[in-house]
Amino acid sequence: MNKVLVTGGAGYIGSHVVQQLTSRGEYVVVIDNLSSGYREAVQGAELVVGNVGDTALVASVLQHHGIDAVMHFAAHTVVPESVSDPLKYYGNNTCNTRNLLAACAEAGVSKFIFSSTAAVYGLTAHGVADEDTPTQPANPYGRSKLMSEMMLCDHCATGAMRHVILRYFNVAGCDPKGRIGHSAPSATLLIKAACEHAVGKRESLAIYGTDYNTPDGTGIRDYIHVEDLATAHLRALDHLREGGTSLKLNCGYGHGYSVREVLDSVARVGGHPLNIVELPRREGDLGMLIACSDRLKQVLDWQPQYDDLDFIVRTALLWERKMVSKRVPLSSVA
Repeated sequence: MNKVLVTGGAGYIGSHVVQQLTSRGEYVVVIDNLSSGYREAVQGAELVVGNVGDTALVASVLQHHGIDAVMHFAAHTVVPESVSDPLKYYGNNTCNTRNLLAACAEAGVSKFIFSSTAAVYGLTAHGVADEDTPTQPANPYGRSKLMSEMMLCDHCATGAMRHVILRYFNVAGCDPKGRIGHSAPSATLLIKAACEHAVGKRESLAIYGTDYNTPDGTGIRDYIHVEDLATAHLRALDHLREGGTSLKLNCGYGHGYSVREVLDSVARVGGHPLNIVELPRREGDLGMLIACSDRLKQVLDWQPQYDDLDFIVRTALLWERKMVSKRVPLSSVA
């Protein structure tokens, strides 16, 4: 049986991928240090608590389970924090990825799927990026991920393995059935934060920057539902198993929504107005960034199922309401 190691599989995106993998009968092992993930989010897979930078631990897991492919999600992802504490991001995102690759090389792992980000592009000429757009990240988070991409590509160039790099745009929403969701404390992702406010977890909601060169002055982003993103990972795994070549692929819908449009959707779906505070721009933020994801659709035959802003918001709001109904601290739930 093919066996998959998922690093960071107890976190938001990783747990949704694990759920899809196990649902189709895959043998999955998760390594997660639970710094921002939760045991309860790992469903149908074995959880090993530890750090992906621990080469000895990873080597043991790879050998013991006979791992055939690795999906690497474990990372810090908050842009403002990366600006204030860049070494934290280079240490966890870049150095730990190097250690993980070293363990994979020693174990002979032949397939690697890397969780990357649109932040590797930085400021683009028209706010749109395809895979050939020059990479010029505007913050340490994006640079830490780009360095990891470069290491992975250099390693694969030796013939040791093949890879798929998936560059995420703005991931949002939760499992439509409400089984797992996004529960990281102090979340900064817009739809997550807005839905927390809608259910009373936050007193207000901030818009950072209202003077961008966009129709309503607020930043525009390409929002992709986490389930569609998870499906892209399974397609990538199938591609590598079928002998496909290494790839870099954007993951987005190819159109964007402004911050105000997103908040209007949350108010509409939630059924009440939001208490919005307007604040200055944050360092490292961009005015607009939208994916050209034609290559993902063409090469992997990926077709999104949930390309609807109100649906994305509805699934995120469903999860937040479920957490409120449990009446337990956010930090103790999956």
